[in-house]
Amino acid sequence: MARQMDTESASVLRGFRPNLYKTTLCLAYQSLGIVYGDLSISPIYVYRSTFSGDLHLYEDDHEILGVLSIVFWTLTLIPLCKYIIFVLGADDNGEGGTFALYSSLCRHSRMGLLNTVHPGHERISSYCSEIPTKDTRMSLLIKEFFEKHKSSRIVLLLVVFLGTGMIIGDGILTPTMSVLSAVYGIRIKAPDLHENYTVFIACIILVGLFALQHYGTHKVGFLFAPIMLIWLLCISGVGMYNIFRWNPRVIGALSPYYIYNFFIKTGRIGWSSLGGVVLCLTGTEAMFADLGHFSKLSIRIAFTGLVYPCLVLAYMGEAAYLSKNKMDISSSFYKAIPEVMFWPVLIIATLASVVGSQAIISATFSIVSQCRALRCFPRVKIKHTSNQIHGQIYIPEVNWMLMMSCLAVVIGFRDTRMIGNAYGLAGVTVMFITTCLMFLIISTVWKKNVLLAVLFFVVFGSLELLYISACLGKVHHGGWLPLLFALVIVSLMSIWNYGTLKKDAFELENKVSLDRLLSLGPSLGIARVPGICLLYSNVAFGLPPMFAHFVTNFPAFHHTLIFVTLKSLMVPKVPVVERFHVNRIGPPELSIFRCIVRYGYKEVRDCYNFETQLIEKVAEFLKQESTIEDMTVRGQSPNHISAAVGNEVCHDIAEQRRKEISGGSGEQWSNTGFQSLGSCQEMKKLMEAREAGGVAYMMGNPYIVASGVSPFLKKFAINIVYGFLRRNCRHPAIALGVPHTSLLEVGMLYQV
Repeated sequence: MARQMDTESASVLRGFRPNLYKTTLCLAYQSLGIVYGDLSISPIYVYRSTFSGDLHLYEDDHEILGVLSIVFWTLTLIPLCKYIIFVLGADDNGEGGTFALYSSLCRHSRMGLLNTVHPGHERISSYCSEIPTKDTRMSLLIKEFFEKHKSSRIVLLLVVFLGTGMIIGDGILTPTMSVLSAVYGIRIKAPDLHENYTVFIACIILVGLFALQHYGTHKVGFLFAPIMLIWLLCISGVGMYNIFRWNPRVIGALSPYYIYNFFIKTGRIGWSSLGGVVLCLTGTEAMFADLGHFSKLSIRIAFTGLVYPCLVLAYMGEAAYLSKNKMDISSSFYKAIPEVMFWPVLIIATLASVVGSQAIISATFSIVSQCRALRCFPRVKIKHTSNQIHGQIYIPEVNWMLMMSCLAVVIGFRDTRMIGNAYGLAGVTVMFITTCLMFLIISTVWKKNVLLAVLFFVVFGSLELLYISACLGKVHHGGWLPLLFALVIVSLMSIWNYGTLKKDAFELENKVSLDRLLSLGPSLGIARVPGICLLYSNVAFGLPPMFAHFVTNFPAFHHTLIFVTLKSLMVPKVPVVERFHVNRIGPPELSIFRCIVRYGYKEVRDCYNFETQLIEKVAEFLKQESTIEDMTVRGQSPNHISAAVGNEVCHDIAEQRRKEISGGSGEQWSNTGFQSLGSCQEMKKLMEAREAGGVAYMMGNPYIVASGVSPFLKKFAINIVYGFLRRNCRHPAIALGVPHTSLLEVGMLYQV
């Protein structure tokens, strides 16, 4: 019998492994078009940008081969060693990116400022199953430092905002640099073509690219991977052709000696040229940021097996051509293409630039959605573009703002050299921020020896700082652009988050206890009307001030009242079975409930089925109460009861609920005609209320102003900037899919 079971298990494993290999290879193939589009098109502009400054005075083999050696070792150290080996291992349950690292730090320590959810509401079973490891002395010191000093947590959050701002800025610079560089190849065959025509063609392509975004990447996604595969094979084939035709000795430039020789001969000018070399890294961060759509193994296979060798061959081939054709330094990529292949490669280059642009645009949509979920970005419209892949979204407001910004950069700059200076600074800054966050991950989350974290930071951080210093040296030549983008985006995110926190703090300080509402019931003559009311509020305990404001002015509310609180947690996704937390407020005859709905920062809320799911969860809660009543009658212990219904409630939540219920008695409401009902009867009443009066919605529409004694900076941030953003962003009711005809808004003045 045992032998038969072993045979069956072996046959299952043999069938499983081929499927796993097939799936991994399929994902690796698909990642070519989504992850590696930006990185793969960098050979178009790296050498031209590097030799566009004073370095053209040193156009001999030492300088050209030195740049090749720098490019090779940069690609080897940053994408291959740092990202493929280390950073991909720091995923947040399969998700990657700046917010994934920050989320992981917040869950394992108290470094975060965005995790404002009550600890009991933040517990997710799938994220609490990790085997705890012992903290090192240094990890404890680092955690203690962040816990003691709030300013350090603020700085950490601003660093994350800066990385986000640079990525969004990358969403503007990538399409402009990629498309303009690809279209520039036309002037190789038509040198008399005026620059205005090149800019016009680039603008047409950009408008078409952004106009197609509302169809979603899944509509044209099947084209992405083949285009990039053909592109990579083309540039590697042309590279090998140029190596053997022009200068096979360029293979020796892989030695680090040429880097040393390069800086000895060029000095400060060589350092300044690193602002062009860094463009070979553009798109590297996408390997980690887009991890949620693929697997770590598939991304590693695609890069090490195809992307990395093809890029190395492309750069070596172009260097071989330049070593014998020094006068073509300004257009070496297209001049190095054999005559018979020029037009096909130009067409493929244009298509590849569109694919590379699409990848960063999709990533921008994703990161804006994450920021919005964590209340760090104004509310915007989010549309799902795929029924199968939940993460494929489209944000119209962001899309058109990106398009207008891209057109402004193309028309205003025209010069790919200046755009390249801006482009390089944006990309390498994000990489350095990832290195800083990885230092904290290695020391406090992985709990490795701090020397390993220091070694990681020194090796990769020093290289990235070298590139940043070179890019900052070109601030006056276009490098100011990403800094401006980042400043605007960080300011916007910070002010929105600050204003939202102040609004929540006001509601928390002015919340009303149930005891007070019950004591006012007889004097106000509160009446109950048929139906169900969903009252949206950020107050997780107690009653929101806007509800008390409403009741004191209009003493009536629905038969069944459900206070709904939407919370975004510092986790990528919340399992559906753990999304809703339902509790009762007050005695049963009041029929008042609270439902806390939890989402991850990678999730987009489904507003269409929300009402049905919410009422179903309340019905399930009443069924559980009915089960408890039945089991209590049979004399089972509370431990058995809680195990039977599978209801895990943290002690602090239960204590808070007791505080809410205490003091509330049905006697104070006896004149309303309500009597204590059994859970089964109450569940029946719930369904009858829905049929009789339908579902109404209530939410606050506060007017938020800074108090009179506030400093000028706070008044400017709250009254002007935050007020402007609130008036012009998407209305909460529209964002939640609340029907306008069933909505009741309660206005209040909040002085924060």
